[in-house]
Amino acid sequence: MTQQEFPLNLITALRAATRVTVLTGAGVSAESGIPTFRDKQTGLWEKFGATELATPYAFERDPALVWGWYEWRRGLVLKAQPNAGHRAIATMQTHVPHFTLITQNVDDLHERAGSCDVLHLHGELSRPYCEGCRRPYSHADGILDLPAGGALRQDVATDEVREANRSHASGSPVSGECRSTNSPTGRRIPPPICTVCGAKIRPGVVWFGESLPQVQWNTASDAARHCEVFLCCGTSALVQPAASLTQMALDAGATAVQVNPNPTDLDGSVTFTIKGPSGIILPQIVAETWNIPK
Repeated sequence: MTQQEFPLNLITALRAATRVTVLTGAGVSAESGIPTFRDKQTGLWEKFGATELATPYAFERDPALVWGWYEWRRGLVLKAQPNAGHRAIATMQTHVPHFTLITQNVDDLHERAGSCDVLHLHGELSRPYCEGCRRPYSHADGILDLPAGGALRQDVATDEVREANRSHASGSPVSGECRSTNSPTGRRIPPPICTVCGAKIRPGVVWFGESLPQVQWNTASDAARHCEVFLCCGTSALVQPAASLTQMALDAGATAVQVNPNPTDLDGSVTFTIKGPSGIILPQIVAETWNIPK
């Protein structure tokens, strides 16, 4: 993509701003190769929708299946690198006196790019904890040797996990155990056990049906309501309550900017919509705003 022309009012607003809030979504990490929940999965995982695995009910029903999936995702994150969009946001933070970065992503690519005090609304893959006593658990260095594409070692009956999610949603019991067979399409990995209370270690993410961490949410919503410029980057604007942050900023009088290559529900409601990947658009905005050589 060639150098894009940005509205002068946007550049002026950013230069003058002392409070800037940025919200990032899955599209930002997708540019580093991290699949979104809407992307087609591979190996064992292609038989599931992500929303069938990212629930407390799935973990209760088959913890080895869910832990294996999150270990696969964690392996992808460890292999990925921050992209130009991550780095541009980190640079922006050095130029704004009061800067808040909010992310819906559970990876650590913002931190590895140099951003500080990131608000992770949906948790962090690198911070699992005990589901019983909630003590934090530290992963061993690195990750199990997972073959590319999520092709692990063991399969599982998908219908039974789906039924488990449905039964917990309706309150109906389900009997029987998930079957596993020797297959090259996937591996179920039993989660670690807490050495203090004996409960299972669970991924450090917010699952569907769970509440956001209250401190992070309060800080994020306060930052949205008190910023002068709000940037929404790489998010579909569909997942609540994070999607409401942009409207909070608009209602408070902020200049709200959407950066996304695809149409979203924010089109037409924000101050500026800039079409394109954040890894291309954000470095150009930062360079033009603060006269940084390209």
